[in-house]
Amino acid sequence: MRMKLLTILGAALIAGCGTTVDPEQSGAPVEDRGARKVDGTEVKPVTAGDPMGTALAAVKQGVLAQRSVFFDYDSYVIKDEFKSLVEAHARFLAANPKVKMLIQGNADERGSREYNLALGQKRAEALKKMLLLLGAREDQVEAVSLGEEKPRCSESGEACWSKNRRDDMLYTGEF
Repeated sequence: MRMKLLTILGAALIAGCGTTVDPEQSGAPVEDRGARKVDGTEVKPVTAGDPMGTALAAVKQGVLAQRSVFFDYDSYVIKDEFKSLVEAHARFLAANPKVKMLIQGNADERGSREYNLALGQKRAEALKKMLLLLGAREDQVEAVSLGEEKPRCSESGEACWSKNRRDDMLYTGEF
């Protein structure tokens, strides 16, 4: 008898905890944020644009559109002819602290894969050091090596190899 009473009380307790859903009940109202008229004037919602879009448009024209620094054979010394280019990119980075740059160091096909990776890294680090000395911040510039894996020219010969001995500078959104 006691067992039956506990079973009935348990069933009543479970039945009492049940909830019913009112079909008339709906969710919270949704605000329409499309264009609307206020006092006869159309008001459009404000949207956040690309905060770096204006700054990055500048790197697609003028001297900043040039993004490669070329090196002599088996060297990671930046030639005098590229110093004004590097200075322009350093000034741009200093003036735009939210912009980041990736430097990809490259080598021609001569030498072992390991040697070319190391040489590409030395080239990228040399360019990064110069950018930092001219005003860019450490957290803006990253240097990596691609070795011989991303050639611009695939023929054999000095004319082609000289195009592959380079650093490429890529900005935010390009890597």
